[in-house]
Amino acid sequence: MRDIQFDTIRDTVAKLCIDANCLLGDDVVRALKDGLVTEESPTGKDILNQLLENEQIARREMMPICQDTGWAVVWLKVGSGVRVQGGELYDAIQQGVAKGYTDGFLRKSIVEDPLRRKNTGNNTPAIIYTDIVPEDLLEITVQPKGGGSENMSEVKMLSAADGTEGIKKFVVDRVARSKANPCPPVIVGVGIGGTFEKCAMLAKHSLLRKVGSIHPDPFYAAMEKELLERVNKLGIGPQGLGGRVTALAVFIEAFPCHIATMPCAVNINCHAARHQSAIL
Repeated sequence: MRDIQFDTIRDTVAKLCIDANCLLGDDVVRALKDGLVTEESPTGKDILNQLLENEQIARREMMPICQDTGWAVVWLKVGSGVRVQGGELYDAIQQGVAKGYTDGFLRKSIVEDPLRRKNTGNNTPAIIYTDIVPEDLLEITVQPKGGGSENMSEVKMLSAADGTEGIKKFVVDRVARSKANPCPPVIVGVGIGGTFEKCAMLAKHSLLRKVGSIHPDPFYAAMEKELLERVNKLGIGPQGLGGRVTALAVFIEAFPCHIATMPCAVNINCHAARHQSAIL
C-alpha cells in the first residue's frame, strides 16, 4: 500500500482549481491563433485577438479567464494500492475545492438546492467521478465547467435506425440552436452509447482531450473532422457575431450500448476549455 496524506490531496485540489481557472491550455491558445488565419470576418478576427489578450492578462495576473468559474468537476484515477491517511478521499476533494475557490477569490456559483437557490458559499459540492486503476497513484483532474455552455448541452435517445447520419444531424443541430449562448468558438464534446447518463459523462469527459488531437479510431477521427467542418459552416462565428470559426474541435467518446438503444449526448464547452491535472 502507498499512503497519501489528506492535506496533500486537499492542497493539490485547491491549486488545481486556481490554476485551471487562470491558465488556459497551450493547445487552446494555439487553436485560437490558428483561428486568426482561418477567420475571414474582421469582427471575428478582432474577437479572437481579444480572447488571446484576455488569456495573457489572466495568465500574467493569475486572474480568472472568465467571471463564470464554473462547477468544479473532478475526475479521479485512484490506484488500488493507494490509501488516504488522515481522512476520507472525497472529503479532501471537497475541502480542496472550497479552499481553492475561497483562497483564489473565484466566483462561487453553486446553490445547495435547485429550487430554493441558496448559495453554498464555497462552490461545493464538487461533482466527482472515480475510476479505480491498478497502479499505486492518485491522478486528479479539475475541470471547471461554466453554466452558459452547460445550458446548451443535450441528451437524445436515438434509435439504431438513425445511424451515423442521425448522430451527425443531432450534433450540428445542437450547435446551431446554441448560437452565441455558449460563447463561441466552442469545443463540442459528443458521447455515443452507454445509457442515458453514461453518454452524458462520455461527452463531458471527451472535453479533456487536447485540441488538435486525433481520435485513435480512424472511423471516429473521420467523423470528428466532418462534424467540425459542418459546424464551422454554420456561420455563427466568434461570440456569435458571424464568421468561420464557430468551433475549435469536436471530440467523440463511444461506449457499448444495448441493442435497442443509441443514446447520444452533446456537451458544449466555451473557448475557455479549462482543466488541470496532477499525479500524486
